[in-house]
Amino acid sequence: MSRIWLLDGRSGSGKTVLAEALAVELGATVVHMDDLYPGWGGLDEGSAYALERILAPLVRGDDAVWRRWDWAAGARAEEHRLPAGSALVLEGCGALSRASAPLAERATWLECDEPTRRSRALARDGADDWWEGWRAQEDAFYARERSRDLATEVRGCR
Repeated sequence: MSRIWLLDGRSGSGKTVLAEALAVELGATVVHMDDLYPGWGGLDEGSAYALERILAPLVRGDDAVWRRWDWAAGARAEEHRLPAGSALVLEGCGALSRASAPLAERATWLECDEPTRRSRALARDGADDWWEGWRAQEDAFYARERSRDLATEVRGCR
């Protein structure tokens, strides 16, 4: 049976950095939700894709097989495979939902204030013209899924 850890929180909260540390602790592969969203309007679709193509197969004891989203081409790209029984850290906005939470051994929510998060996103991406649209998707997703409440642990800014 696969060990699955989910790591969620709003954009710029430090998920990717923490995911790498957790993966070392678990001996796991990290999968980034950024590789699953079909573009800037795809938070919900990316979350569903992760559940269908990665989480559910691993829980069933099957290999997980998915295609990375190529942001430049605007299409799915090369195929990736995670063998059955693999340990996984799935990180990113939308990783933790009502459907995914029961499949996880551990679910962590990262809490961070918006000015810090936005500053980090700007430093990371060089622009934040996507911020408002993405935040609206986060607002809708987290209001519906109540991801923070589903977490087995909540951590502050890193």
